[in-house]
Amino acid sequence: MNSVTTLWRPVGPVELELIRKSGMRAFPPRLPEQPIFYPVTTKAYAVKIARDWNVPASGAGYVTEFDVQDDYLASYDVQQAGGRAHEEYWIPAEQMDAFNDAIVGEIRVVEEFGPE
Repeated sequence: MNSVTTLWRPVGPVELELIRKSGMRAFPPRLPEQPIFYPVTTKAYAVKIARDWNVPASGAGYVTEFDVQDDYLASYDVQQAGGRAHEEYWIPAEQMDAFNDAIVGEIRVVEEFGPE
């Protein structure tokens, strides 16, 4: 079996519903104003985004956790979005099908946040 890397993705309720419709197996296609998909490398960073951005924007935030084949991720560099605590992969929107195919197992919801 190929080795995997665990990644996280903060999502709002609309994106979570689309993930659920996939059987917890795929992230939805990006919208036209979303040219890049940003899975992050730490749960703490995903929690910060879900709590501080998704909750005010949509009333709820969720942290998803999932495993991606290392051989797929090898073609991408980890990017820093404002410091070492904020590392993420930048997956072009047109690569979402290949990214979803590289997910091993199900996408799991590991944290939920609502309004205080």
